[in-house]
Amino acid sequence: MKLITFRHNGQETVGVVSRDGALAVPLASLGLSFRDMSDLVEHISDEELSRLSEADIPSLPDAMLLSSLELLAPIPHPRQDILCLGINYMEHAVESARYKKEDFNGERPYPVYFSKRVSTCTPHGGFIDGHFDIQNRLDYEVELAVILRRDALNVKQENALDYVFGYTIVNDVSSRDLQTRHKQFYFGKSLDTFTCMGPWIVTADELPGVPDLPIRSLVNGEVRQNSTTGHMIFDIPYIIEELSAGLTLKAGTVIATGTPSGVGMGFTPPRWMHSGDIVECVIEGIGTLKNTVK
Repeated sequence: MKLITFRHNGQETVGVVSRDGALAVPLASLGLSFRDMSDLVEHISDEELSRLSEADIPSLPDAMLLSSLELLAPIPHPRQDILCLGINYMEHAVESARYKKEDFNGERPYPVYFSKRVSTCTPHGGFIDGHFDIQNRLDYEVELAVILRRDALNVKQENALDYVFGYTIVNDVSSRDLQTRHKQFYFGKSLDTFTCMGPWIVTADELPGVPDLPIRSLVNGEVRQNSTTGHMIFDIPYIIEELSAGLTLKAGTVIATGTPSGVGMGFTPPRWMHSGDIVECVIEGIGTLKNTVK
């Protein structure tokens, strides 16, 4: 099942998409009401989820063409910083070390965690502000993002997927010069519009088990990144177990699980994004997140 946030009658509205991806309806059409997607993720019951998944969207009188809607990011305003993994694909670790002119012994014994500040996520079809007045090394990173459905504390790997509500795509847009200058990820990855998310949330029942999905990015139609999520060094159950060990992960937490090789800084010379570039982040089984740099 695909859940969206869109603007309807001037308000942010949560909706469900038909199985063929052509139509959508507000949840109110099915007798459900939530303030926003974060409220839904935290409070929707299993019975209500089943009602949504079984709904015959095309038969409803207020079904609308998805293509006619103004899509917002599925979680437009996360309640807290997005948790992120850095260097979670081995080939990306190699290209990152090469860009930084650092030695790399081929070992990643521990994950790298950081957070990404976001006030409003950039939706599918939205614009990325390049902030070229303060930086000029704009990069892209396609990532599988996990949304937790309930509070998680001291969760074991074998139970971790029980805490997953669903998945979406994140483009972890990054300024490599700010990132390098400040010796940390937070500022260079948190500028306004630098968190692209969408086009929707695919609920966990559609992607059972630990997802192993083809993942790629394209810039102006040229494939740059091309891998599978099965190549993560640390998979989703591991991440949830480790992060929840002594740290409460609240319902609605978004975890971006890292990016494969092929980012702009990985090329020689680097291939940064510029105004007018179109970047597409694609994860099979979820969809395509497409944005333009302005």
